[in-house]
Amino acid sequence: MTQPPPVRYPLAPAPTIYHPSPDYTRLRETCPVARVELPDGASAYLATRHADVRRVFTDHRFSRAAAAGPDRPTRELGSLAEDSLIGMDPPRHTLMRRAVSHAFTVRRVEELRPTVAALVAGMIDRMEAAGRPADLITHLSAPLPLVVISKLFGIPEQDRERVRQWSDALVGDWDADPAAPLAALDAFHEMIDERRRRPGDDLMSALIAAWDEHDDLTERELVSVTAGIFVGGHETTTNQLNLFLLVLARHPEQLAGLRGDDPVAVARAVEELSRFIQLGDNGVLLPRVTTEEVELGGVRLPAGSAVMPAIASANRDATVFPDADSLDLDRTHNPHLAFGAGPHHCLGAALARMELQEALGALLRRLPGLRLAVDESELRFRPGLVVRSLESLPVTWGPDDR
Repeated sequence: MTQPPPVRYPLAPAPTIYHPSPDYTRLRETCPVARVELPDGASAYLATRHADVRRVFTDHRFSRAAAAGPDRPTRELGSLAEDSLIGMDPPRHTLMRRAVSHAFTVRRVEELRPTVAALVAGMIDRMEAAGRPADLITHLSAPLPLVVISKLFGIPEQDRERVRQWSDALVGDWDADPAAPLAALDAFHEMIDERRRRPGDDLMSALIAAWDEHDDLTERELVSVTAGIFVGGHETTTNQLNLFLLVLARHPEQLAGLRGDDPVAVARAVEELSRFIQLGDNGVLLPRVTTEEVELGGVRLPAGSAVMPAIASANRDATVFPDADSLDLDRTHNPHLAFGAGPHHCLGAALARMELQEALGALLRRLPGLRLAVDESELRFRPGLVVRSLESLPVTWGPDDR
């Protein structure tokens, strides 16, 4: 096994927001586990094939805790998430995840489906009443996941906008402006203190009670985990739905053939759109660090090596997804990694899938001819966020009046 030559990172920019960097195709074919030189001068390994990315997610020798903690090998790969679920390894990660996972089981999520369907219906009612064109973000994609996760957390309606602002701060650029996200964590801490004094029948109260049963779980960890679950429960879903609509607008023939009254077809479309969209610029999910020497994709990685799993590249691996760069809403075999894999598989994946299915299906049923109301070039993404988040998404429906 030989060491690959170093590659400059970030890679060449993607030509559009709908495809990852073209360098990923070359690397998958010629150097699937590439040694990369990062802007801070440190080096890491970039995994680009589906099998290798999945292994990084599932093999315990690739540690999230070592990549997120204060002794991480490079700031380029780090975050301030060492106290959250995404910054931990088993067995601590297992203990903490068990405390909250009951709220996100497939059975519990299916019990919520009628509630979510009713929420979607009411939001579309109000969007229709507002008239065409309407901002999908204002009327549906932003409020739906926020309301759902707020209900789970027991956050009253009058506080939801304030908590959403904290969440926005937590997905901003921590290195450029650490004050805002740290203030948001302090605000979450105050909310937890208040809920501890006045518990209710909600996920936050259950989480606090579970935490308080374990002497080795810290208050700082409780704050980070609570904030992380709340952020993950709405920010990603909002932006997924927005990007779904953008992608479908570029594929009108597939959009026209997708029937909202066919739940199987809608669920299949949600999986394919999840595979296809590019939620962030670099397409790299949370990095890991090897705890011992590991062979990956024919390359020997020394202990302490930083490894970046390129999820965007894995989801375009043609050995797993035939015609991988094309959208195919009829794709049946779709083991995409949009929600990760292994111990850190997205805790709320079942909830996100259900919300996306209900929202997409209802939009197709209720608003025939759904389409963008402006040219795509007029759309703007919010700056300084780690995910692609549109400022607005004007849509229209019904007959074309032009």
